[in-house]
Amino acid sequence: MSTPSHSRPAYAAGDTALLDVAETIAADWAELGVHGSFLARSIDTGQQLGFNIDQPVPLASVIKVPLALVVLEKIAMGDLDAARPVTVDPATSSVGPTGLAAFRYPATVAVGDLVLLMLSVSDNASTDALLDLVPVEEVDARLRAWGCAGIRMRHRLNSMYECAAGVSGDDFGLALELAIRDESSERHTIEKLDPAHANLGTAAALVDLLERVWRDEISRPGATAELRRLMGLQVFTQRLASELRVDDLRVSGKTGTFLHLRHEIAVVEAGSGERVAMAALTRSARRARLAPDIDLVIGIGARRAFEALRR
Repeated sequence: MSTPSHSRPAYAAGDTALLDVAETIAADWAELGVHGSFLARSIDTGQQLGFNIDQPVPLASVIKVPLALVVLEKIAMGDLDAARPVTVDPATSSVGPTGLAAFRYPATVAVGDLVLLMLSVSDNASTDALLDLVPVEEVDARLRAWGCAGIRMRHRLNSMYECAAGVSGDDFGLALELAIRDESSERHTIEKLDPAHANLGTAAALVDLLERVWRDEISRPGATAELRRLMGLQVFTQRLASELRVDDLRVSGKTGTFLHLRHEIAVVEAGSGERVAMAALTRSARRARLAPDIDLVIGIGARRAFEALRR
């Protein structure tokens, strides 16, 4: 599967006014050297705006949302006990800066709390511990059964770091260079950034999933309600929520970051009842680990989209 070109975005919008907003968001991204996919859709009216919404994109931690729904469904069906204790040993667990991945000593945590850690602080060790209980193949099969054709789960989270380390050793600056270089070719040095092998999603498929979760039209009501609650506990607010921090708005989301990828999916809910599902999937040619201006431009786009769709 080839890497998408960085040509003029393919826009999707319900009317001319919404198209203007989509074009403005894309232009803001391009000014910072950012490209990718964006979609915002009113859950209540179906009106939407965005661009490149059907473009398959390798996913980092955003894939934890469909994984969580599969796990929570098994809990709701009685096939998995939320109180079941699981011991995670840092010596053999997944790497990462948060949660159990940052621990120095073995810890025993209940299954339900592993889901909490996976979604609230994006803990990779909790994620792969859950995949020991519900394998990748089962998650992917459940997504097929639900009709989520635009989302694929193909590998554990730690596989991304293992692939990067396999080509760059401990030099993740080199891994970033390779990821950016490979964006313009069909050859991916880091296999888990190749759409043919990666955990994968499109903006449209991810927004579809969020819409079905918020409308209780997928899985079981107990599972979708718990997923909504847990996504509301995410501690990272630097992207989609950054320009939506007001008392009468609630943002329930999940970020994802790996090398040049900066992603987030979320639902924005207003006290007056409006609900907008969003997916922002960006890639950047910037050789920097931190890019607060890119995070902020994602947030500015989210605010523009929410204000346009709530009218």
